[in-house]
Amino acid sequence: MYENTYPTKRFQITLDFIEKHLSKSDQILDLGVANPLSNLMTAKGFDVHNTLGEDLDEDFSALTSNNYTAMTAFEIFEHLLNPYTVLKNCRADKIILSVPLRLWFSPAYQSKTDLRDRHYHEFESWQLDWLLEKSGYQILDRRKWTNPVSKLGIRPLLRLFTPRYYMVYAEKIK
Repeated sequence: MYENTYPTKRFQITLDFIEKHLSKSDQILDLGVANPLSNLMTAKGFDVHNTLGEDLDEDFSALTSNNYTAMTAFEIFEHLLNPYTVLKNCRADKIILSVPLRLWFSPAYQSKTDLRDRHYHEFESWQLDWLLEKSGYQILDRRKWTNPVSKLGIRPLLRLFTPRYYMVYAEKIK
């Protein structure tokens, strides 16, 4: 169904999920700077506006000053100290976000060269669900998938059948 290579599989699954839940008339605020996935969304005809790389733990201006009907955040929340505050400041009625799941057999990601590229959180699916519910959103769809790697060993074997990513579509409760 999906080519089992990173990031091709992730991009295909994500684009299918976006096309299922958002319309081309939605104005999308995508958290994070322009990237290959947001470029693919634009190429598919979606109206996508990215944040500019500001520290979303400190600066909420992109969340409060832009006109948008939907927000996307793909592998962003794990880099935030306080994703709850981002969700509470979000004006979108619809959100799609994905996070890497916490894996019992693998430590949290921590870049050795880029101090900003570290995971403060690696969620279990129930934790992300609770965060969204506490922030005033109702989850209407979910998707988990694996991310196998082409290496030998027990961890690569476990990655064949252990979901690595979790994506949700949620709407603000009115």
